[in-house]
Amino acid sequence: MSISTGLAGIAVLLVLLALRVPVAVALILVSFGGIWLMLGFEPAVGILTTTPYDFVASWTLSAVPMFLLMGFVAYHAGLTTNLFAAANRALRRVPGGLGMAGVLACTGFASVSGSSLACAAAMGRIAIPEMIRAGYRPSFATGTLAAGGTIGALIPPSILMIIYGVFAEASVTKVFLGGISVGLMTAATYCLMIFAVARLRPEIMPTPDTHDPAQAHATVFKAIWPLLTLIFLVFGGLFGGLFTATEAGAIGAAGAIVIACLTRALSWQGFRAALLETVGTSVSLFIIGVGAVMFTRFLGLSGTAGFISQTVNAWDVGYLEMMMMIVALYVVLGMFMEPFGAMLITLPILLPLLEAASVSLVWFGVLLVKLLEVGMITPPLGMNVFVIRNVAGQYAGLGDIFRGVTLFLLADMVIVALLIAFPELILAIAEPGG
Repeated sequence: MSISTGLAGIAVLLVLLALRVPVAVALILVSFGGIWLMLGFEPAVGILTTTPYDFVASWTLSAVPMFLLMGFVAYHAGLTTNLFAAANRALRRVPGGLGMAGVLACTGFASVSGSSLACAAAMGRIAIPEMIRAGYRPSFATGTLAAGGTIGALIPPSILMIIYGVFAEASVTKVFLGGISVGLMTAATYCLMIFAVARLRPEIMPTPDTHDPAQAHATVFKAIWPLLTLIFLVFGGLFGGLFTATEAGAIGAAGAIVIACLTRALSWQGFRAALLETVGTSVSLFIIGVGAVMFTRFLGLSGTAGFISQTVNAWDVGYLEMMMMIVALYVVLGMFMEPFGAMLITLPILLPLLEAASVSLVWFGVLLVKLLEVGMITPPLGMNVFVIRNVAGQYAGLGDIFRGVTLFLLADMVIVALLIAFPELILAIAEPGG
């Protein structure tokens, strides 16, 4: 073991990331170089050649491309386009109803997406123009959809949660169940905040339109039945114990294709685009995962992971202090890194600490995804904000959008505090009686 080599490797990794070296490349280079220094060239090459297969061959991990395919097929077939209209009809008479409809549409899209970027982009294109035309202040309209997009990684099938479950050896289904509670809590909190703003600051959004023709109402809700059928098929079977998360991914992908074909909504060009996007996204995620596994082995061989765990334990840090440090860590990382990189770089160091403190890895997985999604709207590099800037840049600049997400960031931190103070908010659903 060589703790000094491990600590030096962490330092080099941080430097490479600061220089904007891709996360996967930085992880693989540092791990390969560190193992080479400690054990020699041949062991380093051996780990480099075996790790990709060992990681990618995971049965649970095969759910990632399947859920991605389900989401891309649903998107290209237009199965999600009527979500906003349906939510708007339901909330038409409520103050702030159009903003709430954007949040609820993001929640619905999340159930077939698993990505906050995709959620923000898809719903932002649909909802923001409608909100601006209705008289919403542009900064608030764009901020609402940037924040609403973060629900995309909380509501299953969350790709972040699948990767976490594989990496932490935690039940993906249990993490999914916890994600539902936090995702719905986030959506409800956002809606309550929008309602409060509508009441206290009426100049930010207009008075609700009470005109609600029955025919339009029925037509809009009829249009979302294919998506509701897909959601019921996948999650009814998953949480009903009929099939595993991996099987749910395959059934979801097949179900999306069948429904899209039956409704004649999917063209060959759309299907081809869905396949290409699935392959591209899966490959990029898997390469980062391979680098993270190599980095974990490097830290284990050098003894660094155990050293850090023993050092923190020697400080006699309490539960709240440890959680405050973890929250601060991910808030800072979220300012500069994308979620997958931030998660997979830190887990090799944090998991031994959490296991030593007897912290539920299912609970932590859900909390971690929430923290990573907070980073998606945190300046200066909140990725959801940049996505919204790309799809609605004619309405608001980056500064306006960041101002628009401020209240949502405050709401997120309240939710994080509640999850830390009351872990049963997650565990009562994810691990009842556990």
